[in-house]
Amino acid sequence: MPNDYPQTELTTPARLPERATYERDAIHAVLDEALLCHVAYIADGAPRMIPTLHVRRGDYLYLHGSTGSTLMLSARQAPLPVCVTVTMLDGLVLAKSWFNHSINYRSVIVHGEAALVTDPDEKWDAMVALMEQVAAGRAEGSRDANKREFAATAILRLSLEQSSLKHRSGPPKDDEEDLDLPHWSGVIPATTTFGEPIGFDALALPDYLKNYKRER
Repeated sequence: MPNDYPQTELTTPARLPERATYERDAIHAVLDEALLCHVAYIADGAPRMIPTLHVRRGDYLYLHGSTGSTLMLSARQAPLPVCVTVTMLDGLVLAKSWFNHSINYRSVIVHGEAALVTDPDEKWDAMVALMEQVAAGRAEGSRDANKREFAATAILRLSLEQSSLKHRSGPPKDDEEDLDLPHWSGVIPATTTFGEPIGFDALALPDYLKNYKRER
């Protein structure tokens, strides 16, 4: 299997294309670290976008939603063209000039046609994977879906074939003529952290939820 996804017209950034990579492992790493994605699509001639949970399985992205949502209803008749975005903020880049301020980030964008998963086994496996995406061990550490809940849940499958990762890292890029200005420049690192779990019953905190964090 090639280590890179193919570069296409849709996955080539119009600005700063040198920041883009199509490396499969790098794209997978961002998708696996992130908890939330945003799905853009067209419904009734109008642009729509919603945040939702996702999970990657191999070279496919699975998107979670309600069977009654506009997104899922739009995909009932045929695969739905979508654009999915996942962005991780890694730092604020403060330059000496307004113009050169930036952020350090990793952003994966996936284009393609999202198809409704109709095979019960594939849908079940995707739901299990989604629970594990939230917290490894949570699928077995909670009640699984009953018949009504399973029917009320919809899952979309999207190939990662047209995906790219655009990223920035490093210090500010100050203009030469600004270097002697008396303004601080540098990077404020940004990380996602989670607090101590707050229980709402008398049960002990499971081991798999202790020291919870998302690995980069």
